[in-house]
Parts: sequence; structure tokens; C-alpha cells
Amino acid sequence: MDRLSQATLGRLPAAVGRPAYDRSSLRTGIVHLGIGAFHRAHMAAYTDAVLAAGDARWGIAGASLRSPDTRDALAPQDGLYALAIRDAAAERLQVIGAVTRLLVAPEDPDALLTIMSAPDTRIVSLTVTEKGYCHSPATGDLDERHPDVLHDLAHPDAPRSAPGFVVEALRRRRAAGLPFFTALCCDNLPHNGATLRRVLVRFAELRDPALGRAVAAELRCPFTMVDRIVPATAEADRDGISAALGLSDAWPVPTEPFTQWVIEDDFALGRPAWDRAGATFVSDVAPFELAKLRMLNGSHSTLAYLGYLAGHETVADTLAAPGFAALVRGLMGAEVAPTLPPVPGLDPAAYGEELVARFRNPALRHRTWQIAMDGTQKLPQRLLGTVRDRLAAGASIDRLALGVAAWMCYARGRDERGEPIDLRDPLADELRRRTADAADAGALAGALFGMTSVFGSDLPAEPRFTGAVVAALSSLLRDGAAATVARFGEHP
Repeated sequence: MDRLSQATLGRLPAAVGRPAYDRSSLRTGIVHLGIGAFHRAHMAAYTDAVLAAGDARWGIAGASLRSPDTRDALAPQDGLYALAIRDAAAERLQVIGAVTRLLVAPEDPDALLTIMSAPDTRIVSLTVTEKGYCHSPATGDLDERHPDVLHDLAHPDAPRSAPGFVVEALRRRRAAGLPFFTALCCDNLPHNGATLRRVLVRFAELRDPALGRAVAAELRCPFTMVDRIVPATAEADRDGISAALGLSDAWPVPTEPFTQWVIEDDFALGRPAWDRAGATFVSDVAPFELAKLRMLNGSHSTLAYLGYLAGHETVADTLAAPGFAALVRGLMGAEVAPTLPPVPGLDPAAYGEELVARFRNPALRHRTWQIAMDGTQKLPQRLLGTVRDRLAAGASIDRLALGVAAWMCYARGRDERGEPIDLRDPLADELRRRTADAADAGALAGALFGMTSVFGSDLPAEPRFTGAVVAALSSLLRDGAAATVARFGEHP
């Protein structure tokens, strides 16, 4: 089968969407760090619609900071790939053409820095996951002892980290008399614009106090809230989508019909008209961000850990099992929603039901193991912020504590049958050390509460929190996830 490419676009079936613009005329206005599946299903799709409307200034140069896999898959396809939008009833295919260049940072860091420093580059966006910001999840501050931070301070012309690349590009632009681009975080971080800005300003200060002052004074980092469920691409996805295209696509992206992007309208050098593609520009993203992090992401992580422990491969499988839907409805309705400020246009109860319906989408095959990755980076914003607010209000945290306890079980690195878990986490070695000799719930919880980068110093000293977690953990270790969830699902 021939490969999807610019030369073979005309051979696609009529029902398949494709770029309705001259890709050769595009200029690179956006450099995106972390060109994974989520970016290609979300921001690149919004940008594709802007390009189709005739604004050719916003082609995307996508960079991988670690692996060459995306470049190796998409470069022979001229950056083209199929987006497979799926629900239980149908699949719609659209070929996205917004990505015009692909780079692999470790192979040639100067090439990436050069394009980030080019006059046409107006936005540098990021989806590098929580761990990619080299920060402490508990505080949001730069981790100045992070190995990549230490490397990048010593070798500023050959950085490894996202902060290292952004700050060196800003330094080069300043030296060349060019204005700073806008740095746009599209990851699930609390107050993501402020977190990114704080990390970059501190990194710049460590490089050079004068550069730090310039970054603090001039750099714009808008807040954003991003939402679209994007499971990892499986071989069955590649085979089925390629067959439907009549062309081989090495890395298509399956996703759901729902997509949302809320953006603070604060850009230094202009921005694409993403609102024409459905994005919402607002003056205050925080309420939207908090609702999504706590309702969607908090529920997703809770379902992932409990579902994996109970032997369920996907989120849809998990929700089909007894007790899980009742548990997650109770989590969102009784414990999360009361902590949320009013959100324009959002009814928490209706939003919760919409999330349950999205989680149940059987066409996505979103693996619990995929969502469970990087728990040390995710727990603080997805569950622990809600815990703090509930404790401050004197309210119950039983379901939230169950989610935390499920992560602790998962972090041991073995499932309920004693089989090893492929534990993917930047602190995996520390998790193994801390949990190796934990013989019971109290010992396991105590060992993990010692991770101040996750729990801070306040929660481990709060008996209402530690007691609830140890109680939930005891049930999980004694009875297993399925039986524990079934009991929680009976609670009003």
C-alpha cells in the first residue's frame, strides 16, 4: 500500500477530509514542543481550520524533545496524518495538514533553537506533560536540582528540557533585537500560564539576572484549558485507518468528537483566529481550568487506578463494571463540584453526566494504564487540591481518599494477582524504594506520605486525610478494588 503524503492526497476517498489550502504557501508561525497525539488531535486540528480559512501565517513546526518516533513516522508523509473522530456509531476521518516541519531536539538542538528564534515565530506552544516542566508539582516552582535543569544551565546552547529551550530562544531573540514570542502551555497544570511563567522566569534568572528581569517584564504566558480524550494509537488503529484511507498512515490519531479549548486572550505578536474553529477566548480561564482538572482529570485518574487494579483494560470497560459509575458520579457530584467556583455556562451536574457519557465511549479504547502514567506529577492538581479545599470546609473526602489509595496500590508496581506493573513515572525509582518493605496499609501510606513533592508538608500532618487514605488502602489491600468500589458505589 502506498504511503499517505502530499503527492497521494488526491487519491483519498471523497468522504475523507483533507487540507483545503496550499501547504507550500504556509509560513511557520508556531513552534510546538512535544508533538504527541494530544497536540495533533487538538491544537493542530484547530490550526488546520484557521489555515483552511486563508491565514497562512500559522504553519506548525513540531519538535520532539526525546524520541524521533513521531518524526520518523510523519516526515515521509510530509507531516500529514489522519485524525479518526470516533463514537459508538461511526468514525469520521480528516487528514490534518498544519504540521509543516518536524524536528528531534536531541539530534540537532541548534536547529530547533534557530526556528524558535526566527522572526516569523510568534507562538511557542507546549504539550510536554506535567513532568516536562521540571517543576515541583506540590509548589509549582522550578526544581533547581532537576538533572535536566542542571544540564541546561551548564550547557545552554544544547538544552534538553522545555524550559531550557524556551529560555535560550528568548535570549537569542533579545540579543537579535526581536520581541519575545508568546509561550502557550497546553498541558493539564493548575494555573498553567502562571506555572509556565514562574518556571521560565526562575530559569532565566539562574542563567542571567538581566535576562530574568527581561523575561519577567515582557514574556506573555496565557492561561489555557484544553479538553479532548486522545488514547494511544494501537496497531489495530493503524491498520483500520490505513484501510479506510486506501493509503498507509504510520501514525494516525484516534479521538472523540468532543473538543474544547478555552484561552486567555493575551498574545504578544498576534494569534490565529482559533475561535473560528470553536475555541473560546476569555479574560479569566481559571474557573474553566479548575472544573476540568478536578471533574474530568480527577475522575479519570481515579477510574484508571481502580480500573487497572480491578483488571479492566480501558476506561469504558471500567465504567461497565459494577459500582464504578456510581462511584465516579458520587466523586464528582458530592466531593468535587462543591469546591468549584461558578463557571460561565457550566452546570456541574450536567457536566458530570456528559463526562460519564464520554468515558463510556467504547470506540476510544482509552487504556487505564496510559492514564495511570506519571501519577506523582498528576495527583497534586487532579485530586489533592480538591482534598485541601474539602478539608478546609470540614467536608468528607472518602471518594477522593480512595483515589489516592488506589494510586498507592498501583505505585507498589504489582497488581492484585502479584503480577508486575510497568510503572511509568519520573519518580519510579523512588516509588520502588519507598514501597519495597511496606508490609501493610499503614506502612505503605506512611512511606508515600513522605514524598513532599507530591503531598507537601500539610497533608501528611492532617489526620483526617491520612486516616481516610489508610482506611481506603486497607480495604483495597484486603478485599481488592472491585469489592471496595462496589461498597463505595452504594454510598449516597
